[in-house]
Amino acid sequence: MNKNIAVIKGDGIGPEIVTEAMKVLDKVAKKFGHTFNYEQLLMGGCSIDANGVPLTDETIERAKVADAVLMGSIGGDTNTSPWYKLPPDLRPEAGLLKLRKSLGLFANLRPSVLYPELRAACPLREDISAKGFDMVIVRELTGGLYFGKRLTETVNGVTTAVDTLSYNENEIRRAAVKAFEIAMKRRKKVTSVDKANVLDSSRLWRKVINEVAEKYPEVTCEHMLVDNCAMQLVKDPAQFDVMLTENMFGDILSDEASMITGSIGMLASASLNETKFGLYEPSGGSAPDIAGKNVANPIATVLSAAMLLKYSFDMDKEADAVEKAVSEVIAEGYRTGDIMSEGCKRVSCSEMGDLIANKISCPLC
Repeated sequence: MNKNIAVIKGDGIGPEIVTEAMKVLDKVAKKFGHTFNYEQLLMGGCSIDANGVPLTDETIERAKVADAVLMGSIGGDTNTSPWYKLPPDLRPEAGLLKLRKSLGLFANLRPSVLYPELRAACPLREDISAKGFDMVIVRELTGGLYFGKRLTETVNGVTTAVDTLSYNENEIRRAAVKAFEIAMKRRKKVTSVDKANVLDSSRLWRKVINEVAEKYPEVTCEHMLVDNCAMQLVKDPAQFDVMLTENMFGDILSDEASMITGSIGMLASASLNETKFGLYEPSGGSAPDIAGKNVANPIATVLSAAMLLKYSFDMDKEADAVEKAVSEVIAEGYRTGDIMSEGCKRVSCSEMGDLIANKISCPLC
């Protein structure tokens, strides 16, 4: 099979971790008889430096004609980078928001898994981490507070800022359907997170979720207020299977879920539209303090590439091979610095990529 992948390496550690994911994809292609063609695109700070804007119209159009997009991370140090002296709509993150909107990427999937071998890196109590956890957070990605009308103005001599949180039933419904479809392939439980005791948008959210739930009688659906959910994530994360929530709540909760795995460097991410097209990226940031040092953890990006194979290319066997390779390397005690523990062997970013790629195998080939 021949597939075209748009590659946005981005800023900071982005080029390093994406390079390792491409290394793994190339090994998959070789073992399973596929051809992956890559087109390098710019977005974020590197695009600001080259083009004066974080995302060009040409980049959007080139991404649209690809079969999927593999991305690293964007941005820099908000305290020292000249990118953050620019107006908000010209900063690196504005490019990401625009790309998501332009590509219709309405659902963000973030698996959060605690590998048995990494339980020592989990910051939770041992009796909690011993149970392990395996969840997927489905976050609505193109509505809500991040995309609502905003303004800053002077009212009666006082500077006032306004951000608008808005959702319509169609935006909520399509995210809910995606979450329930994923739950049907897992443990058949959806936890919908909102703030329905305060917000009108959350009351609409809960109403639509209940309507969708009726079409999936095999799936258990529960509702949880976001503040309680934040507590439950550190009290008993094993209770969650598929967590469904709106944009801002999902942004916060997915980062919390990532840290209880021991490192955000382990968390993959997929952003999907209504077709097979998706953008795949690690959940972590650009980590400018370690950029260029070959010490970043590429596993999140490698696992994002596995999600690309599964969701955009329908290559389930190939995705399983990548996930199996990651598990085997971890089980053998290889670690990057962020997940290092006593008795394990510390490896660099590129060494981790080599180890995973060398484990790729096709049982039926």
